[in-house]
Parts: sequence; C-alpha cells; structure tokens
Amino acid sequence: MGDVTTAVNLPVPSVPRVRKDPSEIRQPAGEKKVLLAAPRGYCAGVDRAVIAVERALEHYGAPIYVRKEIVHNRHVVDTLAERGAIFVDETSEVPEGARVVFSAHGVSPQVHAEAAERSLDTIDATCPLVTKVHREAIRFARDGYSILLVGHAGHEEVEGTMGEAPDHITLIQNPEEARTLDIPESDKMVWISQTTLSVDETMETVNILKERFPQLIAPPSDDICYATQNRQVAVKKIAPDADLVIVVGSANSSNSVRLVEVALEHGAKAAYRVDFAREVDEEWFNDVATVGVTSGASVPETLVEDVIKLLAEYGYGEVDEVRTAEEDLMFSLPRELRKDLKAAGQKTSNKRDGADRQHEIV
Repeated sequence: MGDVTTAVNLPVPSVPRVRKDPSEIRQPAGEKKVLLAAPRGYCAGVDRAVIAVERALEHYGAPIYVRKEIVHNRHVVDTLAERGAIFVDETSEVPEGARVVFSAHGVSPQVHAEAAERSLDTIDATCPLVTKVHREAIRFARDGYSILLVGHAGHEEVEGTMGEAPDHITLIQNPEEARTLDIPESDKMVWISQTTLSVDETMETVNILKERFPQLIAPPSDDICYATQNRQVAVKKIAPDADLVIVVGSANSSNSVRLVEVALEHGAKAAYRVDFAREVDEEWFNDVATVGVTSGASVPETLVEDVIKLLAEYGYGEVDEVRTAEEDLMFSLPRELRKDLKAAGQKTSNKRDGADRQHEIV
C-alpha cells in the first residue's frame, strides 16, 4: 500500500496591496462624485451594546466574557478583544462565577438558565427592539396563537426569539417557503419578524402568507427596527443615481447584506459589501461617475471615513450627503451595569462624549 499524504492548509501571508494608479482607471463621461447615504452606521441598539462592553471593561476590568459577537462587525469585535473582551460561542465556555455580556441579538430562556446554573454575573445587552419581539412571542404563545416568524435560520436573533415559545413558532425564511409552508391551520395566527430584514422582502413574504391564511394578523407595531428601515430608505434614494454602491459592513451582518440587495433592486448598476476600505477593488471605478456609500447598523463611522478617503484618491472628492431621516434615539445601558455603576458613583448615561443623540430611553 502506497504512502498516504494529507493535505494541510497553511495560512497565506498577508501582502500589502498594490493598487492601480488612478490614471489606469477608465474615466467616466460625467463628473465624479459620492452620494453619502444618511442615516448610516451605528443604531441605538448597537451603540448601547458596544458601550456596555466598554464600560464593563472599565468598571470591572478584564476579562469580560461576551457570548457570541456583541454586534456583527469584525472591526468592533477585534477592537474589544484587544481591550480584554473574550468572545465565546456558548455560556459553557465561560468560567463559573465569571461575568458575561449577552449580545445585542438576544438569547433564549435556555441560555439565561444555563448562565444561572453556572452562577454567572450577566449583563444583558439585548437590543430593546429585539426584546420587544421576544415579549410579543411570549404573549401570543400564552394566548394560544400559532406564530409565524419571518427570519433567517441560524441567526442569533431568530434562535433567541424561537427559544421563547418553540412549540408555537414556525420559521419562514423567504417568499418561496411562504408558498410551500405546510402547517395545521388555526383560527389564531400571527406573524412576527427578525428586526434586521429587508422591509420589501418581508412584506412580500407576509402578503403571500396572508393570501394563504386570511386570519393571519400583524403584530401591534412593526418588528423591523427603525434603523434597518431608515438605512434601506436612504439607499433606495441614492441607488437610481449610482453607478456603484459600496456598503460597509460584515458578511454576517444581516442588515448590511440586505443593503446591497436593496441597492441593486432600486437601480444601482453595481453594489458590493466590504468590511474595510482595503477590500474595495479599484477596478469597480472603471467608467463610474457616481458612487453611493452607506454602512450597516453595526458599523462605526471611522470605517466609512476610510472608504471616503480612498474614493478621494481616485478623484471622487465631491461628497453630497443624502439624508432621508433624522435619528436621535438612545437606549440606556443594561440594568445590571447601571446598578453597579451607580453604586460606585460613576455616570450611568449611555451618551458618548460629543454624541448627537439626545433622547435616552430607559
């Protein structure tokens, strides 16, 4: 018998990217400019979650454990890890008696129970808008409803929501699944949704469900969060005039991925998602006069600024901000953290120095 060889994957060494000179890019007929969508970037729930980890590190000291990524953004996670946050997939990886932060996407009752069994000190940084959906699921299940959850399998938010009432909730991921859904029909049916979906696709799915189940009712208020909707509306505004749209956001960020889809659906000739400016391919600029730029709800503004600087190097120095809504909402820090900060005589406000959000919701 001959020798058996085993393939080994070796890490590819990083090589500084050598970009083309701007003179090598085909120039468009019209003037070059950037349409910068607003609102963009951090939403109130993400801001709250990130600040919660930062303040926890300052107050308690490292390490602070975080279950899952606090928000879906590589830069944010890497930055917090450098400061002493330890990211884990499950509470079983957290040492007994340690302190753990639950991410903005929320967790199921089972996770809370596991944390209690391990005597973990928990800080629940779940976005209040996700908590709202959890409470809806609990209430509708208690009232005997069959709940249809529009969302994506495997997303932490969906796992947390389904965990509130697993015997009552059925997941529908897209219009195709809505057409083929096979469940016992009930007189009491309601739909709820993941907060970070495409508004248009969600309503397409819901309309199909309503055609099949006329008794299906809607939640008392919209589940898709204000920030997701606002960022999609802003992209819809710039897309028809954009030869290219660049969305800054991570691959596991549902709302960032949706922004690319929305841009293409509403007239952008091309659209791409990048985590960092270094991932932008200058070949995208060939024959491009107008570049649209936006970012997902978990993206710090510094990453957008890096893309704007790169665009300026290639002649896109004119930047026009296109604003479709104002945002001034701010959520207070998690209750557990506020209590400890107050006891220590430290400020409990979530407001960053220089922040422009004025209305803090407790």
